[in-house]
Amino acid sequence: MSKTQYDVDLCIIGAGAGGLSIAYGASHLGRSVVMFEAEEMGGDCLNHGCVPSKALISAAKYAHAQGAGAKFGVKPAKAKVDFETVKSHIKGVIDTIAPVDSQERYEGFGVTVIREFARFKDAKTVESDTTEVRAKRFIVATGSRASAPPIPGLADVPYLTNETIFSMDEQPEHLLVIGAGPIGLELGQSFRRLGSQVTIVDIAAPLGRSEPEHAKALVHALEEEGVVFRAPVKTEKISGKAGDITIHLEGGEKLKGTHLLVAAGRAPAVMNLNLDAAGVKHDRRGIETDDCLRTSNKKVFAVGDTAKTPEGFPRGGLTHAAGYHAKVIVGAFYYMPPILDRILGKANTDQMPAAIYTAPELASIGLTEAQAREAGHNVKVLKFEFEENDRAIAERNREGEVKIIATNKGKILGASIIGESAGDLLQIISLAMANKIKVGGLTKYISPYPTRAEAVKRAASSFYTETIFSSKFQKLSGFWTKFH
Repeated sequence: MSKTQYDVDLCIIGAGAGGLSIAYGASHLGRSVVMFEAEEMGGDCLNHGCVPSKALISAAKYAHAQGAGAKFGVKPAKAKVDFETVKSHIKGVIDTIAPVDSQERYEGFGVTVIREFARFKDAKTVESDTTEVRAKRFIVATGSRASAPPIPGLADVPYLTNETIFSMDEQPEHLLVIGAGPIGLELGQSFRRLGSQVTIVDIAAPLGRSEPEHAKALVHALEEEGVVFRAPVKTEKISGKAGDITIHLEGGEKLKGTHLLVAAGRAPAVMNLNLDAAGVKHDRRGIETDDCLRTSNKKVFAVGDTAKTPEGFPRGGLTHAAGYHAKVIVGAFYYMPPILDRILGKANTDQMPAAIYTAPELASIGLTEAQAREAGHNVKVLKFEFEENDRAIAERNREGEVKIIATNKGKILGASIIGESAGDLLQIISLAMANKIKVGGLTKYISPYPTRAEAVKRAASSFYTETIFSSKFQKLSGFWTKFH
């Protein structure tokens, strides 16, 4: 049987955050677009990642609040959790957002959506079981999948990933978590707040890429709520069956639980796309791209979790990174003369913000203090603790701080915030960095009182503390007072 043939401006493989955003932009600019998606529209973020995890975190927040009111004069009560209703809440959130990413909506934009697995036939053609597409350009936006570490016995026991944990039949009595990264900490704290016992295991210390003092503070906060950490530690093997799982640690310690969650990283979903036939360089870490997200085949681009640098570093890993890549791609394709797209159409992800939505939240951008010093910068570390923030005091939630890494000339190199609403507060610093605003610019905005955002301004203001209160400045101030 012959296949349906298309010859279009743009062919996209994957209907996640990156693919959908590019399809939206291109179709609204009058371009012909074919998009393939073999699984669920919206990709991992909508169906298994950001959206359901934040819905779970919200449910856990309300469960935790029932027992945390004593300091406000509210008698604590033990939360009664109906796990089926929690799951219905999660599904309801997904169902509310899903129409925005639906096949029907994109077909309404003029996009041809084909719900089949696609692969490259050759350097100029993508095919599925029923369809063959030739295009001026191709986008690989297939995202990533949960990966399992090479632990002996893991493949022989039932385990959960972020793709299955939101639909499991029962709430875990004791959830064992392999992986002390953002996913492990977010889900671990949530299930602890819902009443499960939780133990988190990792071969490395938790959040090794974060500011060390902030990572330590976050782990301590989770421990205070009853989450047990065994990290860093080596897992020798895993054994058991459904409802009875054992993690065997180096040194002889055994951890027993009813359920096992593997949250030890993700792998780009690129190995079954027949990329060799298209002349696209790739390996298990992703597709090699230049700064414009172009692959070794100049007609093929990769975005989001699939893209890596020539040195092997990921360019994605976050939903908003995929969205940013989409903006760069659409701009380079359709808003720039071809001679400029290689100069101006670059995806600079050095200032990509990230947030961990635990309580407290931990948000970061740019370089850590250690990275800035290793890079040879003359560093000034600017801090302000929520301990001194009036809104935090009123809410009796004073844990955390704002930490800004700057040069001695005021250029912002990075920041880390730990505390309530850290992800929202970080956007002030992200805006400043994106617009090349120095530390001084963060001291000029007027913040409503009392808000936590004042802490960003106070941290930035500390850049000038030594100068303003120096003996030289005091003498100058004294001189000027003679004329007032």
